[in-house]
Amino acid sequence: MNILQTLRDRFALALADFTDDPQTFAAMVRPAQGAKFGDYQANCAMPLAKQHGTNPRELAASIVSKLDLSDLCDAPEVAGPGFINLSLQDDWLREQTQSLVDDLRLGVPGTEHPRNIVVDFSSPNVAKPMHVGHLRSTVIGDALSRILRFLGHQVTTDNHIGDWGTQFGMIIYGYKHFLDESAYREAPVAELSRLYRLVNQLSDYHTAVEKLPQLEQRVHEQQERVDDAEAVEQPDKGHKKLLKGLRSELASLTETLNTTRRNIAAVETNSDLKQRADGHPHIARGARDETAKLHAGDQENRQLWEQFMPQCLNALDAVYDRLGIHFDLILGESHYQPLLADVVTDLKAKSLATESDGAMCVFIEGNEAPFIVQKADGAFNYATTDLATIRYRVEELGVDTMLYVVDSRQAEHFKLLFTTAKKWGYTPDMQHIKFGTVMGKDRKPYKTRSGDTVGLESLLDEAVAKAYEIASANDDAKPDGSELDEQARREISEVMGLGGIKYADLHINRESDYVFDWDTMLNMKGDTATYMQYAYARTRGILRKGGVDQESLRNGQASLQFSHAAERQLALKLCQFPEVLAAAAEECKPNLLTQYLFETAGEFSTFYEHCTVLKEEDESLRLSRCLLVDLTGRVIQQGLELLGIQTCEQL
Repeated sequence: MNILQTLRDRFALALADFTDDPQTFAAMVRPAQGAKFGDYQANCAMPLAKQHGTNPRELAASIVSKLDLSDLCDAPEVAGPGFINLSLQDDWLREQTQSLVDDLRLGVPGTEHPRNIVVDFSSPNVAKPMHVGHLRSTVIGDALSRILRFLGHQVTTDNHIGDWGTQFGMIIYGYKHFLDESAYREAPVAELSRLYRLVNQLSDYHTAVEKLPQLEQRVHEQQERVDDAEAVEQPDKGHKKLLKGLRSELASLTETLNTTRRNIAAVETNSDLKQRADGHPHIARGARDETAKLHAGDQENRQLWEQFMPQCLNALDAVYDRLGIHFDLILGESHYQPLLADVVTDLKAKSLATESDGAMCVFIEGNEAPFIVQKADGAFNYATTDLATIRYRVEELGVDTMLYVVDSRQAEHFKLLFTTAKKWGYTPDMQHIKFGTVMGKDRKPYKTRSGDTVGLESLLDEAVAKAYEIASANDDAKPDGSELDEQARREISEVMGLGGIKYADLHINRESDYVFDWDTMLNMKGDTATYMQYAYARTRGILRKGGVDQESLRNGQASLQFSHAAERQLALKLCQFPEVLAAAAEECKPNLLTQYLFETAGEFSTFYEHCTVLKEEDESLRLSRCLLVDLTGRVIQQGLELLGIQTCEQL
């Protein structure tokens, strides 16, 4: 049962006498911030009173007089300037908690309005190894999919992989000119990745050499502007602001210039790279030509693509399998390639796409830049593919909701995409589930010491290695000696390490950047997966130590009692699991679930500190408390599972 939604529904009925929009004000019922304010609190009287020009306390009293909560709450109390405090009846709360004992869903009802949802996430380019930049989309998308599916929605997970773009033209060019055949035979994906990086580096080198004189000139001119501005005597406030802007632009240009020089030096100080660069002065054009040939159906390039794809996909699958993430669909750009011409034709027929400078564009009112659906050279792009994907999902899959878990930098693209699709006649609920960047401690995008983007597979290996050290040290420090053999330690470290990486990402509001910190991530204290996993293992350890038969406990052996405030607070928190899942799904924010789990673990610690469990002399009270221990473990385990995080019975 979703207690919060039940209270809001009751408030909506009462508020209908005071406003034409009762649902909005009913949504102001929220869990109380402290026990002294009751279990839930409503602050709708204050904004309503402002609208009506009346006293908020008097209005709160009038609202209370209309409320029908006698079957689940004690008499509501009006507090302060007009807060309405609500306390659940102890007997009612006890019954609700007791009902969770034999409920496999722990009180979570199935949705009354199931949707057909596609969750589009991860979406790497298959020609390159996954890196830390793919982490957030992958774990956020997986968690949302699990939560939505658990709530009863029909969820299709789709990995919209990049398997047809310019990266394959670069690899094909590299394969034809720079292949190390022995390396390819031994580790094909690693060699393809090397070829991609090599072609990309040489292309960037030629671009950098071409742009260097212009950059140097721009920096020189900007320095002169700064010098002139600094020479002004007694500058006013406006001039100081101008000078600050000029210096900022100079710093940005200088950084770009220095990066360009480093890129040039990296090639010119390496005789092998310089020789390759000199031998391929038009490498970028050559890679584009190879891409165009692939798209045009060139037999050789098509055969190479078909040769590369299984190897690349197998490498991706190995990472996903390790993370415990699986997709219902893996439909990449190549799947939609045959459909793209018809998309543009249809947009033109409906007068949505018009020619501009040789390109076919959709112009969106209020947006200066058009949405380009076909380039001037006739090539299609991401916009065309994404539109074809929307059409396919609506017409072939019957989807009514699409969630795109993609980083914040793509916000403009999705705004134009969704607007164009709706003008085109495809009107499912489409949402960009945006997220911030994984940062290092220096507050810059997380990279290796050499400046390369951190590979995801190596990141997972390091997490597991660090978790192994922690698990081993913890086991060795046990008072009665270590309890785990080597295999158990390895299995536990895999669970802890991968869980730690996922949770570190998920417990941050997805729209924020977050700092990747090993020390914090695997800490056994605080808001971490390790803390949650230990809390779960602790509940199992208590029952195991007490020789408690969990099956008998759950089959009616015990009845709940509230003999201490900590028991009631823990029971209340456990009963709030359904409302937290509903909020996490509604807002597409897994951090609401992580916050709840952290609070639940905290309530459990308080309960265990104040309430004797195994040594309780009163048998009925001992069993009641064992029941709370068991329920707490089940809720934590289920919550972590919905985040894609495993647990262990013993740590």
